[in-house]
Amino acid sequence: MKIIVCIKQVPDTNEVTINPETNTLNRVGVPSIINPFDKFALELALRLKEQHNGTVTALTMGPPQARDALKECYAMGADEIVLLSDKYFGGADTLATSYTLAAAIRKIGGYDLIFCGKQAIDGDTAQVGTGIAEWLDLPQVVCGVDIKINGDKAVVKKELDATYERIELPLPAVVTISKTLDFRSPNLMRRMKASKMEIPVWKAEDLPGIDMTRLGLKGSPTKVGRIFAPTPRDAGIKVQGQTADEAARGLIDYLLNAKVI
Repeated sequence: MKIIVCIKQVPDTNEVTINPETNTLNRVGVPSIINPFDKFALELALRLKEQHNGTVTALTMGPPQARDALKECYAMGADEIVLLSDKYFGGADTLATSYTLAAAIRKIGGYDLIFCGKQAIDGDTAQVGTGIAEWLDLPQVVCGVDIKINGDKAVVKKELDATYERIELPLPAVVTISKTLDFRSPNLMRRMKASKMEIPVWKAEDLPGIDMTRLGLKGSPTKVGRIFAPTPRDAGIKVQGQTADEAARGLIDYLLNAKVI
């Protein structure tokens, strides 16, 4: 069994700056972590690997500093790691990102499952995983929390608002992963080995059949008009009262004086 896990390095700080020309996050030099949902996806992939004698490939698109995230994936147990990094990929929205990742997945080939975190904590779009499935014309399930393999099919436990649903789908397939059980800590020996690894870096020219017009900012139909910080709200008021009735009366009096009601 061969599983590809798409991960994303996301900012781990509130000191994030915006590029005023592109209205995108400046990621270079910013302290970052692996997107938590992607870590859950990697953990689930590693458990399937152990159950079915498989392999796990961690794939990401990002600046050179994304090597650190991939090295952590290797330390956790991934067999192969691949970085997509090229100036042509910069400023990509979810459509361009999913297109580029799908092209890389085609190059890797031979996969049975593709895992993504259900969403990234910086953008919260939850679109890249489903986009990959569309570009590759594969069946998909979103918000999976567990998966069982049954021959050439997978049974995914899908998280709903107040319950779960089990969905069977043929392999290969794409599954986006919600929170599963806690993920493992990196292995010290593998971390030491990862620190000395030469990570494969693929550029646009390395992806067979790539359409350059679909990459990066130029290939992104989503345009951000303006980014701004919302105005901080007032701290509000504290209503005094010994009982619920007294507190309610105090609130009503306040609203009346403020001419809200």
